[in-house]
Amino acid sequence: MRITLEVTGPDGTASAGGGGELREWLRGDPELRHRVGRSHVEPPPPGAMGALDDIIPLLLEPGGLTVTLAAAVVAWLQTRRGSQTVTITKPDGTQVVVTSEGVRGLTPETSGDLAQRVAEALQAPSQEPQQPQQSQQQRQQPQHSDRPDQAESA
Repeated sequence: MRITLEVTGPDGTASAGGGGELREWLRGDPELRHRVGRSHVEPPPPGAMGALDDIIPLLLEPGGLTVTLAAAVVAWLQTRRGSQTVTITKPDGTQVVVTSEGVRGLTPETSGDLAQRVAEALQAPSQEPQQPQQSQQQRQQPQHSDRPDQAESA
């Protein structure tokens, strides 16, 4: 299964350097290292902002390494400052979205639970866009929403 990962900032535009940093993070994992590719996108027009490394292609076997990928994405987002979003797109266009706000302050156990839900969403038969479901504890804490536009007020 060929998937892509895209890193965006709070306004939905490409995160400066985020794609390259996530690519290097994923290459640091021995199980993912040789599955991470380089994207070949057109350079932005003169005067436009954008990076050549915004999209990260990744080749996964069906049912394999999705938990490793999901755990790596969650861990990487936990190291980020500011607001960043990683959108994982499956071959049929189904997307799984994880935000830095959604992972801040998670315990190791809840981080693992989120990674498992992301992996399950990636492994699910392709039909509609999927987002990992929040646990009851996460729904009660707005800083743990999976998407910044879905944060609940306290």
